[in-house]
This record gives sequence, structure tokens and C-alpha cells, in this order.
Amino acid sequence: MAIVRVALPVAVDQLFDYWLPAGLEIPAGTVLRTRLGRRRLLGVAVGVSSTSALAPERITPIDEIAAEVPPLPDDLRALAHFIAEYYQQPIGQCFAQMLPPLAKRRRRRSAKAAPRTDHGECRRVTLNPDQRSAVEAVLADTERFAPSLLQGVTGSGKTEVYFAAAERVIGAHGQVLFLVPEISLTPQLEQRIAAALPNVSVAVLHSGLSAGERLDNWLGAARGAVDLIVGTRLAVFTPLPRLGLIIVDEEHDASFKQEDGVRYHGRDVAIYRAQLRSVPVILGSATPSLETFAAARRRRYRALKLPRRAGDAGALPPVKLVPDRDPDSREGLGPALRAEIGERLRRGEQALVFINRRGFAPSLLCVACGWKAECGRCASRLVVHRSVGELRCHHCGHSERIPLACPQCGNQDLTPAGFGTQRLEAALTELFPRARIVRVDRDNTRRKRAFANMREAIIAGEVDILVGTQMLAKGHDFPRLTLVGVLGADNALYSADFRATERLFALLEQVAGRAGRSALGGEVVVQTDFPDHPVYAALRSHDYDRFAAALLDERRLLGLPPFAHLALLSAEAPSRALVDAFLATAFQRARGIVASRGIACEVYPPVVAALSRRAGLERGQVLVQSTRRSALHDLLPRWRSELERDALRRVRWNLDVDPLTVG
Repeated sequence: MAIVRVALPVAVDQLFDYWLPAGLEIPAGTVLRTRLGRRRLLGVAVGVSSTSALAPERITPIDEIAAEVPPLPDDLRALAHFIAEYYQQPIGQCFAQMLPPLAKRRRRRSAKAAPRTDHGECRRVTLNPDQRSAVEAVLADTERFAPSLLQGVTGSGKTEVYFAAAERVIGAHGQVLFLVPEISLTPQLEQRIAAALPNVSVAVLHSGLSAGERLDNWLGAARGAVDLIVGTRLAVFTPLPRLGLIIVDEEHDASFKQEDGVRYHGRDVAIYRAQLRSVPVILGSATPSLETFAAARRRRYRALKLPRRAGDAGALPPVKLVPDRDPDSREGLGPALRAEIGERLRRGEQALVFINRRGFAPSLLCVACGWKAECGRCASRLVVHRSVGELRCHHCGHSERIPLACPQCGNQDLTPAGFGTQRLEAALTELFPRARIVRVDRDNTRRKRAFANMREAIIAGEVDILVGTQMLAKGHDFPRLTLVGVLGADNALYSADFRATERLFALLEQVAGRAGRSALGGEVVVQTDFPDHPVYAALRSHDYDRFAAALLDERRLLGLPPFAHLALLSAEAPSRALVDAFLATAFQRARGIVASRGIACEVYPPVVAALSRRAGLERGQVLVQSTRRSALHDLLPRWRSELERDALRRVRWNLDVDPLTVG
């Protein structure tokens, strides 16, 4: 009998050998059910061999072929190997990312593809000259890999460019993969697709779907029955036999980076997949990541611009900077912002008050002794959620009742410090008692269709004031929204993260872009203690290019990405001693490899992570940096091999290549 080599979803980076029953032939990529010890696992056949390093008596046969799904195609198998090699992840776990949920469907009848097809009134949008030029440039050669950065100001009609390009590709019998950063953006995007492309078969793929829905949509795409696949980062692994175009909307968004399990960046994987399939890829953003912006400046990516708002949308809104600590402030709302909100209410228009903190207040303290409510499992403060009478940790999920008195001195005068969405909602209700106010954050959008219902009410004019977090910062078009007020923006300026100002500008420009997207016009009011900071100067002029160019000069001088390449080894364990011991050994191993092989990498000594303890585990890290990507990838496989050999039983560790956060 032949031996089939199988990739299994385990942390060990190796393939497993199984007997292949006589007379049975399986192509590479076939999905199998196998046993590993007492566990029954799904695996992917990587190849067939006539020999094995294992003794024959130690090799067991495969259980069965998972016939309900087709084999993974060539490009996905190549993609799995790329992720395993580039991001230093176990090969079996990389393949597991590509499989739909199967376990609960085994006893049901064979799944049939059920793509969602919308037929409705077609609302064609007439493209302006900039949009038409962008579409023609993207589709100039649809049979070769051609990455394009579509940089357009908020409201410039990037989505219309996506639709026009998708329509052309689908009309030529191709399939289109459309990636978005957030689950919350997919329902409204489906509605827009239904109006613009009514005869196109559409399927969505994201983690919010049921297992059955994900399987059906995955199968529809794999069998070619779906023309357009819309999804979050996991959709990048969808089998697409007729793939003709990949679109990555809001390509700068951090949500495209997988931060646990198999650590990869969905945008970069999408680019590599487009290269494998020799198809165009569009990276769209009003505020591109510096990596993408730099690639466009070096002409590695085609640079396409949409410099003005499209259609009936007004001009980009003026930005007013007002004091954050005005003595006349009421619950964090300064007089200038209160006056502007009142003016919108008089006009019958809508206002958005934005703060990127959910809950009532970020901390609870005792005015008598200085006690602060802290999480017993994390090195962080507990957030006050007054509506449910709880203190919650936003890192580990721990919750407890709000104490009636200080547990340290018994004082009953406990004060919520700072502001969150719940506190602002309460303050606005008191200030504007007749206003219809809705709060949009993760706490009150957990139920199915909760956010969709809120969005429909906003568009219908049933809401006067919105209070929300970054859930409202991108992708939403509310025609009657004419004012955006921003609170708490200065918090990011205190961050030690070198990407903090880049992210702050992107967030502020995105949320500012919600204002004035109709002929009514709009305005943005930002409360800040630092009106002369370059971030706010760039925001006032809506000049991302100048701001990004200055950041690139700064990064070049400091030797930071995109002019350097990083890898971060993180470790956590029940005790600080275990973490320190593991990282000290890891540091010495890396330094030894670098010295012995002359690898041009800098290995920095171990440090405590910015969040030093999470969920009861102590945390630390080692950073590796190089100006040459090839040097970094010369070190990492060797270092990883030694880490696996030296690993301590109670220490969990991971390697993060191209980390978005260092700290």
C-alpha cells in the first residue's frame, strides 16, 4: 500500500504518514478524516510516497475521504506553504484555515451550494473621469498580476470603482474576491451590491455565519456557482476556480491582521494569492498603510487617485480644533461641541459623537485613599459598565459587581474616571432630553441584526445623535449626518507604539469622512490639548500624502518599517520566572545563530510586554529587526527549531512576523 502524507491541525510543524488503502488514488489537496492518538481530525493530503521513516506497525490507515468537499486547488496549497514558511506557522494549521466547518454536517445529506442571488432594481452609477480612469487602469491587463493602490478621499466613490471593475470581470466569466475588514460592513455592502449588480450571484464568508452557511457558501464558491465572494480576512482562503480579481477595501485596517492562532496579514496574503493566480488586485483606502503608500511611491504598485468626492457629496468637511479641558465642559463635552450639536438638532440633521472607548468610564477610583479598581488577572484597570452594574476587563473578559464602598478604606465616594460611550450617552440624554440618541459599540450590537437595525433607523432619520466607537468610523454613508465630534483623540499621542500617529490619523480621517456626504455639507469638531500637533495639522488640511511622507522620513531615520522588517517572539506563563528563563534562553539562541552565520539581524534583549499580565499569565517578548527581509528569514527557521527544542512545558510562545503592535 502507498503512504499518504497528511497535514493535520496541530502545533507541531510536521506531516503525518498514513496508509492509503490499495487501489485508492487521491489527488493532492484531498480532505481526509484521520486519527491522531485518540483524536479524530480533518487533514489535507499533501502527497503520496512509497516509503516512510516510521516503522510499518506504527502507521495507521486513513479513516475516510471527506467526499462532501472538493480537494483544495493548487493555489491554496501553495498559499498554505507560503504562510507556513513566511510567517513561521505550523503547516497543518495553515491548511486548517482553508477548510470550511464540516464536523456537524456529516450525517446530513450532501451539502448543495446555496449562493445568495439578489435581483432588484438596478441603480447604475455614472462614473466620473477619475473613476473611469481607475477602472481602465486596473483592467488594462486582467491576465497578469498587477497590484493597484486606489487612494481616494472619503466619499470619492471607491466602491463604485470596485463594482465597475467587478462587473467587467464577472461579465468575462471570472470570479471576484472582495475583502472587507469588519463583519459589520458586510450587510450594507451586500445591499449596495444588490442594487448595483442585481444579476450577480453573491456569497458572504465571515466568522459570524453559522457552520452550515459557511459550508454552503464555501462550496458555492469552490464549484464556481458564485460570482462574487464578500468576506473578512478568512475569505482570502476560499477556493475560486475562475478567480479574476481581488479587492481589499480599507487595506490599512488592522483587522486584516490575525493576532492569534495562525498569524498572517489578510491583505498581504491576498496580494500573494493574486500573484499566484496572475490576476489584478486593488488595495483601496483613503489613508493607505505606510507599507502600501511606500510601495506605490517606489512604483511597485500602480498609484490611482480619486482626489475629490463623487456625485452629490459635499466637499470634505472643515475641521475645527477646540480645547479639550474647557472649564465649561459638561461630562467631557465642551461648549463648542455642545453648541454645534444643538444647531444640528434645530436643523433636523444628525450628529455623531465619537470616542473610541466603550463602557461608562475607563476606571473607578476612591477619592479618599486613591484605590483603583484593577483586574486581578491582568495588569489593567477594570472598566465601569454602569448600565449593568459591573466592572469589566476588556482584555480577559473578567467581570464583577461595582462595589458599594472602597474595599481598601471603606469610603463610599467612588468616582468613575474618564469617559466612555455609555457615559457620553447619559450626558447627551441629560443635555438634549428631546433628542433621539443611539449608542453603537460592541456592547449593544452583539445580538443578531442589532447593528443592522440601528443603521436602518439612522438612515430613516429616526436618530438625531449617534454615540459610537470605531464601528462607525468607516464604510457608512448617512446622508443627514452633518457633524462629527471627536473626544479622547489625544490618548493615542501618549502611546509608545511607533504606529500610533499613523493609526490616529487614519481613524480621525475616516470618522471625519462620515460628515457632509450629501449636499447638506458637514463639519468636524475635535477636542484636543495639542492643536499644533502634526496629526491635527494634517487632518485640518485633509492632506494624507504630506503627512505620510513626513512619517516615512521619520521611519527611515529610525530604521523602522517599511524600511526594516520585524519579528516578535512573545511568551506567557503562570510565573514571571518561567517567562524570563524561556526568553533569556531564546535571546541567547538567536544571538548565537546571528553571530555564527553572520546574519544581518539585530536581536534585542527580553522585555516585559506592555500589558505585563493577561488572564493570569505573565508576559514578555524579544524583538528581532533587520533592514533585509532575506536576513530575517535566514534566522527565523533556525531560531524556531531551537525554540521548539528548548520550550518549557508551562510556557506558551509564538512568533509574529511583521507584527502590527510591538509592546
